[in-house]
Amino acid sequence: MSLPPHSRDLSEYGSVLGRRRLVATACLLAGVGGGAAALAVTPERYTAVAQVQVLATGAQEQFNVPSSRQRETLNLDTESQVARSAVVSALAAAILKNPDPEELREHVTVDVPPNSAILSISYSASDPRAAAAGAQAYADAYLRNRARAAEDAIGAQLKLIAARLREVEGDLDEATATRGATAQTAQTMAAQTAAAPGTARRQAVLARQVSDLTLRYDALKTVAVTPGTVISPARPPARPAHPSPPLFLGSGLFLGVLAGAGAAFGRDRLDTRIRTCADIERLCGLPLLAELPARPDAAFLDEMAAAVATSLGGGPHRLLLEGVGAGSLKGMGAQRTARSLAKGLGSALAHLVPVTVVTGRSAHPDAVLLLVGLRRTTSPEVTRAVRQLARQGARVLGAVAVPPGFVAPVPETAEWGA
Repeated sequence: MSLPPHSRDLSEYGSVLGRRRLVATACLLAGVGGGAAALAVTPERYTAVAQVQVLATGAQEQFNVPSSRQRETLNLDTESQVARSAVVSALAAAILKNPDPEELREHVTVDVPPNSAILSISYSASDPRAAAAGAQAYADAYLRNRARAAEDAIGAQLKLIAARLREVEGDLDEATATRGATAQTAQTMAAQTAAAPGTARRQAVLARQVSDLTLRYDALKTVAVTPGTVISPARPPARPAHPSPPLFLGSGLFLGVLAGAGAAFGRDRLDTRIRTCADIERLCGLPLLAELPARPDAAFLDEMAAAVATSLGGGPHRLLLEGVGAGSLKGMGAQRTARSLAKGLGSALAHLVPVTVVTGRSAHPDAVLLLVGLRRTTSPEVTRAVRQLARQGARVLGAVAVPPGFVAPVPETAEWGA
């Protein structure tokens, strides 16, 4: 039974960890050991990175709206998804001679550094050479797919322009033939004069269209497709990227600290055994009047008598000297030791205050000095004894800590007050 949480200050928290240092240390070592074990059994994974600079191909592409994150005109977020697509994975699988493209996709990630036209293609594998080969294969496959897509787009545009050019050239030939026929079959000069300007204008428009389409066709034929370039080829990594020793050991240490603190405070709250003198005041709320050594001498009894006399005050008193708990005086001769200690204390108190030291409640004491055996008494036993004595009208002055192996200094044959 410990103090409630709201009554603790920092020193109390520190004292709890100090008292339960064995439990806290065991949990701490277990946490670090668990982290080390997890580090040992986790398979190593190597990650290689290939960087690709993406360039405009000259074909129609999805352009990006410039922002604080990405100022490039190309939409690299879309390109990063293309780099992980099933099409690119199939090309990479062909390069690596791997029959399972979907399995490759699980090991690749693509990042876009801010304000750049760079794709960082990372590939993880259990072998450093396999990681480098996978990253390089994805970089090459992405550039091949981008080049092929651009060539297909340009080829489709060339087909459309060629078809339109043939159509316009046919219209131009038809307009030229119509103008010649009109000039030969005109019945009157007025009819020829009215028809000629309209036909001439149509021929001029069609001729300009033919010229524009020819220029566009020739321009597309000369476009050099530049999908991008690998600016940082993948290299086998020197050390594994996973597992990370600082991460595993740090996590184990953190969990060990948490578990140790929780176990220490839980143990402190559930453990009611009084082990040290400080536990008497901390757990029982009684003042500690004396801490008996294993073999006290007369000088120590005089000091103890002075502390008891101060607590008693003036007037005659009947002081009860009582051991707390069924096992508090076990191993010391029980009642015999209590009587011997009472005899020695009574002799020391005789010249300080009028008091009779007794060892039985039947003597109707008005003051009580509790003998608390360390490592044998629990705080509920002390609380129960204080409550019973209070009902009998006896005031508990405090407690005296009795260490294990205590030997009474007064022989049994000496007289003692009843």
